[in-house]
Amino acid sequence: MILNYKNILKKGLGLISALIIGASIGSCEQFELPDAGSIADLTPPSANFSASLNGDYLTYKFDNLSISATDYIWDYGDGNTSTDFNGANIYADEGTYTVTLTASDKLGVSSTFSTNVTVVKPPKPVVLLPVILEAGFEDYDLPDGTGDGRDSWRTSLGEIMQITSSPVFEGSQAAKFPSDGTRIAYQELEVSVNADYVLTYYYTMKTSPAGSITVSVLGGALTDLANVASQTLASYTGTDQTDDSVYVQVDLPFNSGNNTIVAIYARNESVECRLDSFSIRVAD
Repeated sequence: MILNYKNILKKGLGLISALIIGASIGSCEQFELPDAGSIADLTPPSANFSASLNGDYLTYKFDNLSISATDYIWDYGDGNTSTDFNGANIYADEGTYTVTLTASDKLGVSSTFSTNVTVVKPPKPVVLLPVILEAGFEDYDLPDGTGDGRDSWRTSLGEIMQITSSPVFEGSQAAKFPSDGTRIAYQELEVSVNADYVLTYYYTMKTSPAGSITVSVLGGALTDLANVASQTLASYTGTDQTDDSVYVQVDLPFNSGNNTIVAIYARNESVECRLDSFSIRVAD
């Protein structure tokens, strides 16, 4: 009796196991795996960036602000492209360019963001035009109607140059530097920082002995003649002794650098020289 009960129990358990296995097989046959790309992207990419100048007006940088993305394609609107995380581009000319960033993830989902950048050459800053006082070394040429032609050129650094009435380039007087080289001319000018200027003047000298006259533009006020070389922004040494009655024009370009004051400094060597008609302009 007990054996029959055990046999019945075994048969019952076997039948239940068979039913469970069959149900599992049936369930597997009905379940289908998703196709590639069919899983919903719970954090899709969102493309975004900011644009700003990076140097001169032609150079832009683009900071990537995208989220949930792994791959990037930049189109800068001028034919240039990039796959870097952050963008950067140098444009060839002025204009309005549409910059586009496409950000995508590994599930193949992408997002696109575009904005326009306008490349415009900035206007030139207003540059201070200095005033050279007694530029032609004429009497009574100061703004108040006074002056002996050289008052604005005086300095405690050395003896002031002389005045001559012949030869002159224009007007009735010019600056004269005797051959012993002991006379100097010095005048400070107020300028704009990092601005380009051209200093123009005229010189002549005796035909002998051999010598020269040097005009320098110095950065900042000069307090010691020993610092002339270290403060020189630009200089020209005239040596044309062809004709002592003919003046030679000199155009001396210079950049003011980090200075709001520059100084004109002139002195000669070994031969009698003359200077006349100083002027200054902002370089083109």
